[in-house]
Amino acid sequence: MDERVRGSGWNRVAAAAGAVLLAALVLMLGGCTSLRVWMGSRVRLEKVPVERMEAWLPQGPAMYPGQTTPLVVAVTDTAGKILLTEGAGNGKVLWDDLVVTPALMAANRKGMVTMPADPRVTDTAFPSLTVTAPSHPWIFTKLDVFLRYDHDFAANFSGRNGRSGMDGSNGIDGTSGMSGSTDLENPSPGGDGSDGTDGGDGDDGGAGEDAGPVRVLLTLRSGGNPLLQAEVSGKGRDEYFLVDPVGGSLTVKAEGGSGGAGGRGGRGGRGGSGGSGWPSGSSGRDGRDGRDGFPGAPGKGGRITVVYDPAARPYLSLLTLSSRDGNGRKGPDPVFTEQAVPPLW
Repeated sequence: MDERVRGSGWNRVAAAAGAVLLAALVLMLGGCTSLRVWMGSRVRLEKVPVERMEAWLPQGPAMYPGQTTPLVVAVTDTAGKILLTEGAGNGKVLWDDLVVTPALMAANRKGMVTMPADPRVTDTAFPSLTVTAPSHPWIFTKLDVFLRYDHDFAANFSGRNGRSGMDGSNGIDGTSGMSGSTDLENPSPGGDGSDGTDGGDGDDGGAGEDAGPVRVLLTLRSGGNPLLQAEVSGKGRDEYFLVDPVGGSLTVKAEGGSGGAGGRGGRGGRGGSGGSGWPSGSSGRDGRDGRDGFPGAPGKGGRITVVYDPAARPYLSLLTLSSRDGNGRKGPDPVFTEQAVPPLW
C-alpha cells in the first residue's frame, strides 16, 4: 500500500479518535468552567478590555415584595463589542467574574436577585444593585429597582400534613424441603417445605395539624396611588402586605393539614416448596400479608377574622379567604368586623 494513502488513513482514524475523546471530555466535564472557557463558550473578563457595563432586569424594571428574578449584565469592550452574562442573558460572561452588591435586597452568585417579602423593609427606601468586576475595579454600574404591588399575594397559615406511616416489613420465604428419592426400588419421601412468615402491618398515618385562628387587619393608605395595608397574624407569626387595588389581590389560607397515608402492609413470605421424592414433600404455608395502616385524621380549618377600616370596605373583594379541613370540607365561616384601623406601620 502507498505510504501516503496509509498515512492519510491513520490521520483520519486519529482525528476521529480525538473527536470522540473530546466529546467524552465535554460530557464528563460539561460543568467545568475552565473547559467552557477553553472551548470558547465562556470568556474571562481579565482577558477583555472592558470600557463600560450596564445592568437590567429582563422581567421589568420593578419587582414585587418576595419576588426572585434574574439579572442581566452587559459588558462593552473598547472595540464596541457587547458581551452578556450567562444564565438569563444567554451570554459568555461568567458570574464568577462579577460581584453584585445589593442594597435592601439579596443576590446570589448565579445572577438571581430577591426582593424582601416584608414591604416595611422597602416601603420608604430605595433598593438597588451595584455590579463591579474585580479584574477592572474602575468599571461599575448601579441599578435602582422599583417596587410594584399589583401582584396576587398569599398568606398561608395552614396546618402541616400528617406524616405517612411506615410500610410493614415483608415476611421471610420458607425454605424448600430436602429431596428424597424417586427410585421405585428404593423410594424415600421428600422433605416438607417450611412456612413463610407473616408480613408486618403498616403503621397508621399521622394526623394533620389544625390550622388555628387567623386575624387579618386591613386599612387603606390614601394618596395618589392608594394601597391596602394588610397584617395577617396566626400561629405565633405576623406577615405584612401592600396591595395595589388595581391588579393586586390577597389570598389568606387557614386550612387543616391532610392526614398522612397509612403504610402498606408487608407481603407474607412464600411457603417453601416440598422436596421431590416418593412421595413428594408438602409445600409450606404462605405467610399472611400485613394489614395496611389507616390514614391519619385530617386537621381542622381555622376561623379567619377580618378587621377592616371603613375606608377599606370597597376593596374587600380583593380578599380570598380559604378555610377547609384536611379532607377538603368547608371550615368555619369567616368573621368581618368594621372598625377604625390606624396605619399598620
